[in-house]
Amino acid sequence: MNKGEKMKNKIDSSILKKRKHSKAEDTRGAYFRDTTAIIHSYPFRRLKHKTQVFFAPSNDHICTRIEHVMHVASIASSVCKGLNLDDELAWAIGMGHDLGHTPFGHVGEWILNDLNAVHGGFIHEVYSLRVVDYLAEYGRGLNLTYAVRDGIISHCGEKFEQYIIPDQHIKDLQKITDRNSTPSTWEGTVVRIADKIAYLGRDYEDAVKLKIIPPDMLPVSVKKGIGSTNAEIINNLVHDVIENSSDSRGIGFSDNIYESVCLLRNHNYQYIYKSPLLSEYHTYFERIMKLIYEYLEDIFIKNGFNLESYRKERNLLSVRFGDYVLKMKNFYESVDVGFDQIVSDYLAGMSDNYALDCVNEILQPKYMENQFNRFLMER
Repeated sequence: MNKGEKMKNKIDSSILKKRKHSKAEDTRGAYFRDTTAIIHSYPFRRLKHKTQVFFAPSNDHICTRIEHVMHVASIASSVCKGLNLDDELAWAIGMGHDLGHTPFGHVGEWILNDLNAVHGGFIHEVYSLRVVDYLAEYGRGLNLTYAVRDGIISHCGEKFEQYIIPDQHIKDLQKITDRNSTPSTWEGTVVRIADKIAYLGRDYEDAVKLKIIPPDMLPVSVKKGIGSTNAEIINNLVHDVIENSSDSRGIGFSDNIYESVCLLRNHNYQYIYKSPLLSEYHTYFERIMKLIYEYLEDIFIKNGFNLESYRKERNLLSVRFGDYVLKMKNFYESVDVGFDQIVSDYLAGMSDNYALDCVNEILQPKYMENQFNRFLMER
């Protein structure tokens, strides 16, 4: 019996491929079609200027969010090929899984969760589904299949289960508000495992490049168990998942490899994610995001849907936010039935660079005055 032969999704394929708005099938197939919709979307393009872990916009060799999603997609597809699963479904989920990430990585997510606490907080997995269902392309959404949407909202990379078995039931994805959802498909569970494989070794190597930690700091047991470089770690983990996953156990790691994975995770948390450098960034990014959030709240309350009033602020941030308010007005009125999330939605969609430019716009209104005047003349 071939590896993965028993790993069959119990949900009928026609349901997994169902879209909110039906489309005639074409030569791409349902899931590759989802991938093309994702990579041509504005939220995907902005990922190239969003932090993965380390804020280093001038260093081409430090992982950004767009690289991370491609790593996850390629790793998940490789595992699916080894398990006779649908690698195109895994690729689509991997490419779309972080479309809802904030600027400044997980630090930005924690900050926005606090800023938006009165309106329910912020969880990037939940927001990613909101992006592909509604916010992308100014309220039209991407009209993705159920299987891809389910994989996106259920991808949680912060939980380190040894094995994951899919919850093979159709869920009302719009009612999910936390990180407790398990993917409905085998491919979705592969992406959830691939997310961890993609970032553990890469985050370690990036930390060494940035001299946050010395190159010889990796625990000996991790080196012996899964390797000492990102390439070795990915290779060993991918092969282990393929060899040890089964219909009865689920998708996951052997005992010895899982122990090494947990050791590497604990090492990264202690010396990288909770390092003094990232703690300093947290304070810096908090000031930036709080300033933008409060400014946008203030001008929305003051200006409402009057674009001319936004223009009187004399900065591009105000004008662009005013444009967004008008273009998305129907969505917030008809779907959200209110505008509680409009500021957090706009802030979450920003790239790192745009957020930094926005601060200059707020604090120095003449910072982009020439561009501002050009922008108005072109309208």
